[in-house]
Amino acid sequence: MAEFTRFAENIKVKEDLRVVSVMVQPVISDCTGRIWITDLMLQEGDRLTGYVINTETLLQKYREDDVIVAPRFYNGIVRSSGTVVVFNLGSTTAGLDIEVEPIQDMAAGSIVLFQGAGSHKAVFLDEANAGDLFSLRASTRECLKNGAATNKDGFYQYSAAGDSKHPITLEKGKSAKLYVEFQEMQDGGDVL
Repeated sequence: MAEFTRFAENIKVKEDLRVVSVMVQPVISDCTGRIWITDLMLQEGDRLTGYVINTETLLQKYREDDVIVAPRFYNGIVRSSGTVVVFNLGSTTAGLDIEVEPIQDMAAGSIVLFQGAGSHKAVFLDEANAGDLFSLRASTRECLKNGAATNKDGFYQYSAAGDSKHPITLEKGKSAKLYVEFQEMQDGGDVL
């Protein structure tokens, strides 16, 4: 499995003027192996977020026959590792709210979520006791343990339009209940 690392760098401008364009040219030297660059994002401010919604189109909740479709959910039980396949009928990506409830105690950092072949990795950093509820909510940008804010390393999860795969790994031989909920979205029209 590939190991993905997130790098962040501050860009400082000399004058307080509007930026019209930016050219980014990744340069890699003196290394071996394979390198994948999955995303480049420029973002204003001093705090890094997981993703920023594209502002070129407004999003709407997914509709069938002009009726908003209720949020969808999937649940299951995972032992050691598994993959959840999320079917998203919307026409664009949708943030996922994921809850993991360990059935046995687990070491800190042993609950890990991914997307696809290992991108957008998210790790719950706290140790887990049986019955704890870990929540990673893209809809509210929260990471919670038993309803209180907790630390994670990595990204909030999302579902691509169509179907998307979401591997989860746990401490070897341990199990957890899994609940995934999301509101399907569709393009709503151009921004005026």
